[in-house]
Amino acid sequence: MKAIINANIYDYSSYYEDSYIKFEDKITEVGSMKGFNGADEITDVRGALVLPGLINCHTHLYSTFARGMTIPFHPESFMDILQQLWWRLDSVLTGEAIYSSALSAGIEYIKNGVTTIIDHHASKSSRGSLALIKKGICDDLGMRGVFCFETSDRFNVDEAIAENLSFFGSKDGKSTGMFGMHASMTLSEDTMKKISSAVGKLPVHVHVAESIDDQKDCYKKYSKSIVKRFSDYGILNENSILAHCLYISPMESMLIAKNKCFAALNPSSNLNNAVGIADWTTLSALKSSCVLGNDGLGFNIAKEYQNFLFLMKYQTGSPVGFGNDELKKMIENSYTLASKLLGIKLGKISCGYEADMLVLPYFPFTPINHGNIFSHVSNGIFDSFHPTDVIAAGEFLMKNSRLKADEAQINNNSVSIAQKVWDSL
Repeated sequence: MKAIINANIYDYSSYYEDSYIKFEDKITEVGSMKGFNGADEITDVRGALVLPGLINCHTHLYSTFARGMTIPFHPESFMDILQQLWWRLDSVLTGEAIYSSALSAGIEYIKNGVTTIIDHHASKSSRGSLALIKKGICDDLGMRGVFCFETSDRFNVDEAIAENLSFFGSKDGKSTGMFGMHASMTLSEDTMKKISSAVGKLPVHVHVAESIDDQKDCYKKYSKSIVKRFSDYGILNENSILAHCLYISPMESMLIAKNKCFAALNPSSNLNNAVGIADWTTLSALKSSCVLGNDGLGFNIAKEYQNFLFLMKYQTGSPVGFGNDELKKMIENSYTLASKLLGIKLGKISCGYEADMLVLPYFPFTPINHGNIFSHVSNGIFDSFHPTDVIAAGEFLMKNSRLKADEAQINNNSVSIAQKVWDSL
């Protein structure tokens, strides 16, 4: 039995000071230090704050290999961004590169307190690609992951479908699959018919209205909105992820909510691509199913939460148009989504929940209590987010700021593999 002692615990619903947590793969006991009676392996965090491990609800692990990459890049539209950058990169990814980029990305996510990743993958070779990502993220690093492959007109549709279906059967609490699709503008009617026949009740993971071009394309070709098109094909299954949702209508928002799907918002990526800002007035109908991702732009999901808080204040035109209550709900939604997809209980530091936690030294210069703790999180902790310990399924992935994995070796290998990828562009 392991134990964390002398901790202040916060799981977005409860705050406990001077407490302990006993755990194996799951949390078995939480209580005041006055009642602590020992454990086999004790970690004394000396008044630090313990939070549940964070969830990234939409990312692209292979984008790790874009850092520092120099290629001709003169986009005039969002489609240009895809064609000139991301589709060039994913078209040259080998199995070696897929695995290596996942490992390097996973290490960075661990250092930023992320214990579960929901990844949307694309590469020239579909067969076995998700197993390679799982090996890196889950088997080698010890994180949890939900993975899918992009089905689109860019790839062999039958092979992409087969990759999604075969990997979904690997659900084991540490990893599972979804049915990956790119976006309406890269999914022809023939492709949609194949997807509709294959997907059944599987949750899908698809980009929706990341740019206005996607929505315009859908109206021009099919005389309907993107979400309505997907709904008409019967693929808006429960726990599906619709990423971005920048240019959806209130009716589309209601349709997403009706089908118990989740909207994964990615503020920093949207700003970086200059495609727009999510409309909280439209999305507010989805308050129980809005989550946050980073679309593969960096690794600090805490920064994404803070960026989104400020952006929504600006977007609503009011310093109180979007606040801590709404942000906290989005964080809680991420645990709900990941728990449903993986078939486990995440997001609480309570008996019976998975032992996915992070430790943050946080000794504020103003009072902290149950009533104001989330304000400390959103304005203090997220502003300088440096966990010292990260735990997933009861195992320390990082302890006292030292990674369990050999970061130097992994990154040295990654440098040479990334160079080979760049040379092939």
